[in-house]
Amino acid sequence: MTIKDISEILHAEVLCCEENTSHEVHTACGSDMMSDVLAFVKNQSVLLTGLCNPQVVRTAEMMDIICIVFVRGKQPDENMLELARERGIPLLSTKHRMFNACGLLYDNGLRGGDLN
Repeated sequence: MTIKDISEILHAEVLCCEENTSHEVHTACGSDMMSDVLAFVKNQSVLLTGLCNPQVVRTAEMMDIICIVFVRGKQPDENMLELARERGIPLLSTKHRMFNACGLLYDNGLRGGDLN
């Protein structure tokens, strides 16, 4: 599945780095707590979150997450968009709630990473 596929499944708006939406993704996770992402997320390609601050982009970069999807229609400010552009991380926004967004991606074959 590609980032573009994710945007279509979630009816999400691509907010930046559209040139990187052809990248393949194999796993995803959903969390609003970046401390949990840092502690428990391994090998996740996509992060779904309702948290909308620069720490999300910084956390994604540290964890090699290649795409961030903001749920509940959240919109990052220009500083976050610029940070994501500098790092080449596509940001998407969907009106779906986290549970539904994760379910839609799961129904379309995207899974979470290893439990280890």
